[in-house]
Amino acid sequence: MKTNKNRWLIALSAVAIHLSIGSAYAYSVFKTPLSETLGWSSTDVAFAFTLAIFFLGMSAALFGRFVEKYGPKASALTSAVLFSLGQIGSGYAIAIDSLIGFYALYGVVGGIGLGIGYIAPVSTLVKWFPDRRGLATGMAVFGFGAGALVTGPIAARFLEQFGIPNTFYILGVSYFVLMLAGALYIARPPEGWQPAGMKEGAGQGAAGKRDIAQLTANEAIRTPRFWMLWIMMFVNISAGIMLISVASPMAQEKAGMSALAAAGMVGVMGIFNGAGRIGWASLSDYLGRQNVYIVFFAVQLVAFLVLPYVTTAILFQALIYAVLTIYGGGFASLPAFIGDLFGTKQLGAIHGYLLTAWSIAGVVGPMVVAYLRETTNSYDAAFYVFAALLLVALVTSLLMKRNIRKLRAKAAP
Repeated sequence: MKTNKNRWLIALSAVAIHLSIGSAYAYSVFKTPLSETLGWSSTDVAFAFTLAIFFLGMSAALFGRFVEKYGPKASALTSAVLFSLGQIGSGYAIAIDSLIGFYALYGVVGGIGLGIGYIAPVSTLVKWFPDRRGLATGMAVFGFGAGALVTGPIAARFLEQFGIPNTFYILGVSYFVLMLAGALYIARPPEGWQPAGMKEGAGQGAAGKRDIAQLTANEAIRTPRFWMLWIMMFVNISAGIMLISVASPMAQEKAGMSALAAAGMVGVMGIFNGAGRIGWASLSDYLGRQNVYIVFFAVQLVAFLVLPYVTTAILFQALIYAVLTIYGGGFASLPAFIGDLFGTKQLGAIHGYLLTAWSIAGVVGPMVVAYLRETTNSYDAAFYVFAALLLVALVTSLLMKRNIRKLRAKAAP
């Protein structure tokens, strides 16, 4: 099947969309200005971001079928309108000092735009790159991780020059233009399309293996492997987001780093988060997705058991950066893993269902570490609790590999 679309430009379109919505990870830039200017407490300000991540996961689950039915272009356009409206509307809510309005626009409207925008291009890229799924989805999700690196310094400069409401207005319009450009080019490949050099019916999954099955979303959620993958994603995200939420104070308390050095570490964490998205996802094309996830949990389990005893800044940072590459790599490898396990028939809808793990982990991770730090006056208990969760995830990933081996053996001629 021929197409007039270039799949690398499709990938660039996906990156443009994810780069825009990934700006949500730069939200910390607004925390202090909002508190100091409007008198909102740090808890009030932080809740808006929690709300946005919650609605990201929920809307991804609810609108996954919308993405499959109407295609990536309509979905990306819908995301562009909602996400940009959330940003611009947030500026107005701030201008009139309305915290509820800010929650509704930034958290709910913007969060729904986030969810639709996250799954629309990723599910499409899996279909354009059947030969290099991990690399393709890694590129797109790298854009999401890099959004904070691009937006952070720009937003900080705008806040100084134009004030908070105008910064939201400018960014909202800029995101709309960038997402619109991506949405107008992105499209599904023709039915049956394969890249040149790929044999008809050749391997679709990692390491040249065929997809295990072609399932609908409703069929997928009735399989054990769906729920094993959900548990794996929940633990991986919880562990990573727990560290992200307390990275700076933890670095100062555990490793004796200065506030300035800890802030620098947080910035570098973003780089490792983004690098892990491309690196691990690309590696999964060769090692196999199930093997990469086993490595994820084995490495993190060791890191979380060692961290309570670390007192040197260099070792502390090395372990944190390693976990952050895995945090990003888990997101980037997920769509390709879904394709391997369930096929591409309704990948967007299945991806949306699995992202509910992100919604819950985004609340559980930060809350658990904050509660344990407050009650025990130390971060050590949190490391042990999450180490236990990582052990559960490691066992689950081994069971997943066993399940995949059985299914492939059953399907073999």
